[in-house]
Amino acid sequence: MFKSIDEKKNILDSKRPLPKYTLKSIRENLLLEWTYNSNAIEGNTLTLQETKVVLEGITVGGKSLREHLEVVNHKEAILYVEDIVRKNEPFCEWQIKNIHRLVLKAIDDEYAGVYRDQKVIIAGAKHEPPEPMLIKEEMERLIDWYNNESQTLHPIQRAALLHIIFVGIHPFIDGNGRTSRLLLNLELMKNGYPPIVIRNENRIKYYNALDKAHTTNQNDDFIELVVEEVNRTLDLYLRLI
Repeated sequence: MFKSIDEKKNILDSKRPLPKYTLKSIRENLLLEWTYNSNAIEGNTLTLQETKVVLEGITVGGKSLREHLEVVNHKEAILYVEDIVRKNEPFCEWQIKNIHRLVLKAIDDEYAGVYRDQKVIIAGAKHEPPEPMLIKEEMERLIDWYNNESQTLHPIQRAALLHIIFVGIHPFIDGNGRTSRLLLNLELMKNGYPPIVIRNENRIKYYNALDKAHTTNQNDDFIELVVEEVNRTLDLYLRLI
């Protein structure tokens, strides 16, 4: 499953350092696409072009303050993820809370970076997240899995499973989806892969693959979705360089 991707990544790595301005334009495009699609999946109504305008610091008429903040916050969370990668910081629970804190900053400061203290359901899903009193234990188990068992996996498989397990725990009141996609890309980027975009047009496929993973422990559909998007991003890089 990963042979073709590894070959493309090797070609990309052989061309490093990449052209400065080409890399800058790809990064800016991915930041926009990532922010737009991740927010759109969660119901944000800003279009791609409106998202671009908000990222440039301009207010869009007729749109809520929350929708504007979701764009600004997501960009800040991406910058934080890039900083983690640049500094080669080890993965930890503190990072997860910091990412979430940025996602919900000024939207819900009471619960930004704070585990939920209430029971929740995931709309449209069969899977039921654990009770609030179990979240701390489940998150510690996630970190332990990451530090041990997951290290034997291919990085793309590890990134996909990190997303699956995190969303299954659903540790926060709100913002779990955006945070999970940031964690997915954090793991890919730490291993030298470019970030991917889970596109809003694939939202149903994405949700169905996640629910299947949570209710049947069959992760292949979700991993294949991630593989598809990694291929798409690698093809973009290789085409432009």
